[in-house]
Amino acid sequence: MKATYHKYLLQFKRPSGTSRGVMTAKETWFIVLENEEKKGIGECGILRGLSIDDRPDYEDKLRWTCDNINLDKDVLWNELIEFPSIQFGVEMALLSLESENPFLLYPSAFTNSEKSIAINGLVWMGDKEFMKQQIESKLSEGFDCVKLKIGAIDFQNELDLLQFIRQNFSSNSVEIRVDANGAFTENEALYKLNQLSGYELHSIEQPIAKNCTDTMSELCKITPIPIALDEELIGIFTLKGKEELLEKVRPQYIILKPSLIGGVKGTLQWIELANKLGIGWWITSALESNIGLNAIAQFTFTLNNPMHQGLGTGSLYTNNFDSPLQVIQGKLWYKKSVNWVIPDFFLIKL
Repeated sequence: MKATYHKYLLQFKRPSGTSRGVMTAKETWFIVLENEEKKGIGECGILRGLSIDDRPDYEDKLRWTCDNINLDKDVLWNELIEFPSIQFGVEMALLSLESENPFLLYPSAFTNSEKSIAINGLVWMGDKEFMKQQIESKLSEGFDCVKLKIGAIDFQNELDLLQFIRQNFSSNSVEIRVDANGAFTENEALYKLNQLSGYELHSIEQPIAKNCTDTMSELCKITPIPIALDEELIGIFTLKGKEELLEKVRPQYIILKPSLIGGVKGTLQWIELANKLGIGWWITSALESNIGLNAIAQFTFTLNNPMHQGLGTGSLYTNNFDSPLQVIQGKLWYKKSVNWVIPDFFLIKL
């Protein structure tokens, strides 16, 4: 088996804001496997400034991975323990190579176009008017769950946006999630959570910065809104470390991004631990291209989680790859009648 890697720069249709800054482009990498006449493809979806494997030696590790691709799967996964996005890329590429169709990784009622996945509509940060426009657009498109990035504009303006939704839609008709990306200080977090609680929110992601586990643990005990850990999970490589974090903090939810937490294997470890402790979870993309999103969506469907998943990111880019993934009325469908338009470095006849 031969492996090569390829860099690709995804261009946002418009600058997309979080509390960590504004993104105009997103770098990603692909691993392509070849075995006789078959090919497989996997995406290593690194997020600069967030991924634990955002390191100067990232490309060196990709090169090493391709050179050592014929190692035992478990040995290779363990060798890549500090590079979760490459772990996931390799898992995806091996599944792709083994499949009759390199993009059909987990055959199911989803890939057969019979069932869909409920997803949230993502509202990016910006000025108040821009965020309001996005909210109106998502609601008109049929989303019954919206997720707002908060923490970058005036807090009162963010409360006004939540009030706008609740004036028009009850919590029974539209679920609201907010994501602070760690923007609240430890001192102000509880005050802001109490302010937010008046809008019947489903949950808030990562209200304070990661690694403040003592404060986060206390917040999770007294919070008026369910708290979901996101960034907090990044960089915990051992099963013991994962168990210790969840037992200490006891969040209401955890959010799982396979590219950031060790791919399928790492995600399943977190799910098993969460289930034991009665902690809810859902899966989110890490702004991958449609190739990575396709793998995450197909995997997610097999887990039978009825909650809204964070998988509506396929339309963010001007130069994404056309795929069967379609968002219709707030749900993600796999329209098998739609053909893939695949990258030049992966020329293969389907």
